[in-house]
Amino acid sequence: MVRYAPAILIGRVVRKLARWRKPGGGSAIPGLIVNRIAPGFLARTLNSFPGGLVIVTGSSGKSTTTKMLVAALRAHGQTVFTNPSTANISQGLTSALLERASITGQVDGDIAVLEMDEGHGALIASTLLPRVVLLTNVMVDQIDRFHDSEMVTAMLAKIAARATEALVSNADDQYLADIAATMVPGVEIVRFGVTTEVLSQSPRGLGYTRTTTERMTADDGVLLTEVDGTRAELRAAGHTHTVRLPARGTHYAVDAASAFAAAGSILGPRFDARVAVTAISAIPPVFGRGEIVTVHGKQVEFVLVQNPASFQLNVDSLEAGTEQILVAIGSDVRDPSYFWPVDTSRLGRVLIASGSKAHDIALQLAYDDVQVDRIETDLAVALDDFLALPDPARGQKTIIFSADSMRRTRAHLRLATNSEEAA
Repeated sequence: MVRYAPAILIGRVVRKLARWRKPGGGSAIPGLIVNRIAPGFLARTLNSFPGGLVIVTGSSGKSTTTKMLVAALRAHGQTVFTNPSTANISQGLTSALLERASITGQVDGDIAVLEMDEGHGALIASTLLPRVVLLTNVMVDQIDRFHDSEMVTAMLAKIAARATEALVSNADDQYLADIAATMVPGVEIVRFGVTTEVLSQSPRGLGYTRTTTERMTADDGVLLTEVDGTRAELRAAGHTHTVRLPARGTHYAVDAASAFAAAGSILGPRFDARVAVTAISAIPPVFGRGEIVTVHGKQVEFVLVQNPASFQLNVDSLEAGTEQILVAIGSDVRDPSYFWPVDTSRLGRVLIASGSKAHDIALQLAYDDVQVDRIETDLAVALDDFLALPDPARGQKTIIFSADSMRRTRAHLRLATNSEEAA
């Protein structure tokens, strides 16, 4: 690994220069450069952890699931290397490693648990040897990149095929069930899923492109049997466990079930269900996923929407009677029609529509009979005016945003970035 020392030194210098030029930004640039001059560094380092590599990937739920899984493993005494959710592509992964690597390229840790973008993961999959791969779901997502769900499934299949010990898979997603059926003998299939009763609580489904026609049973893996607000019940190995969720919504409960299943697979006989439940229940919301922040002494809920399915799930899970809502859609939504399948009518009234796609989202809201009081394309102005409003009589101030607007919101409000939150 000494051969990577020059590349690591160059990467660290570039990192300092990038942060000096743009505080809080430029985190992917060092990784981009190191990947160019030392293309073997990323795979060699990720494959070197004594406890192996775990990859978490899929259309949605990657960040929350990864945080939950990492918390469960650390609660069992494991030293875990993980990456920020904004660093889930190859250059971001390399930059995250540079933060912790010694000059010889060694990273302290028993095991690596990485959230990985499905597209970039498929590109580097052939170089990786993950012990466990966790697949969350397949949704209509990033159509400018992935075009259709069959393309996403093919990418996930490439990553899953590299698992050496276990594939942890969503039993309710037909695309993932098809992938699981193709795994080679010797790779354990660990499943998680929901009951018919839980599925019925979400009349629109859980956002998967294809949902299986039959539900799994508790004998088949980790089963989500009940969701009530931020409380969920999991059934596994004949026992029921109550888990506290970081935010409202069945999709967060499914994330908890997947993390619980993966932790059991990774730890084997060392797994203690009570320890895992306690750790999973203690994690805060992840970077915009139902996150409650205090800004200027006022509590604000951040709701990140990344694709039509996540937009719909979050709108449906929003607390009834929320009075003050700001919706900000940014440049990452290249084609505004992408979100038109979402029924936003439950919002009722939006005080401000903002972001570079402010007029587009305002038009969609209007077609859904949502009252929009104001359109303000300058997000900074919109945020300042929204936060200056008196506290709502019911609920709390809520900001619904796409990824671009989320980053701009956090920068404007001087909130912690994901790199600062990463362990």
